[in-house]
Amino acid sequence: MPRDINQGFNDFHNKLKTSAVETEAAKSHRSSIEACLKNNFGLNRFTRIGSFGNGTNINSYSDVDYLACLPTSALTETSTASLVKVKNALDARFPNTGVKVSTPAVVCPFGTYKSEDTEVVVADYRREESGFKVYEIADGNNSWMEVSPDAHNHYVSTVDKKHGGKVKPLIRFIKAWKYYRDVPIKSFYLEMRVAKYADDESSIVYDIDVKNILAMLRDNELAAMQDPMGVAGYVYPCKSDTLKQDALSKLKTAATRAEKARESEANGDTKTAFDWWRLLYNDNFPTYYL
Repeated sequence: MPRDINQGFNDFHNKLKTSAVETEAAKSHRSSIEACLKNNFGLNRFTRIGSFGNGTNINSYSDVDYLACLPTSALTETSTASLVKVKNALDARFPNTGVKVSTPAVVCPFGTYKSEDTEVVVADYRREESGFKVYEIADGNNSWMEVSPDAHNHYVSTVDKKHGGKVKPLIRFIKAWKYYRDVPIKSFYLEMRVAKYADDESSIVYDIDVKNILAMLRDNELAAMQDPMGVAGYVYPCKSDTLKQDALSKLKTAATRAEKARESEANGDTKTAFDWWRLLYNDNFPTYYL
């Protein structure tokens, strides 16, 4: 058990990493999904994206996302119809899985581990921009929107490297709060917000920066942000205004708890600081050891 805050966050990060068992479970369904899509539609590209692809996933909470770039001829003008086509093909291949549409993806909820939940993001290749492939995916309104997972992964990795590998753990700490407290903020929004924040910082100290990021999100009231790579336009925090209000309420509580933790640490009361961090993370943060 840790004796200081820095050690506490390091131990916490080890807990957040995906276990070897989950990692193997996540890999186990890839080939069969890929073969199904290839046989039914043809397949231009099938690659892992999202938090697993970027090294910011959370143990027991993050599912696996794949971008499935189909030939344009296999897609329909409306994005919903394209998702249904892919859903039907995967459902026929995995009839006992409960395949469903969850825009912008088709979800295959395999197995017992969350990492076995596989989301297939149906995509249409559009062009290359600044060396990165740009795709269209379903936008939730029966149309299409542009994205570039390669560009976003490059951005996060570049900022992470700038800070000696401390940014991806920082992203994990913010995502862990989201999952442990059931906060309805999109993971992609948090990833971009934290990376943009870190890009403007000279150094990263986990307890200070977690506190600062939560305060920043609270103070800007989860405002939409411009895509730092200039591909996706604006990145929005939540799927609806109702969910945003719920998120803001939980965010205010979290920011206060992080501030209390920092105040306790500044006053030399490390044990109380640990107690506040444990409260923030719903008792999942390590216990202080004297």
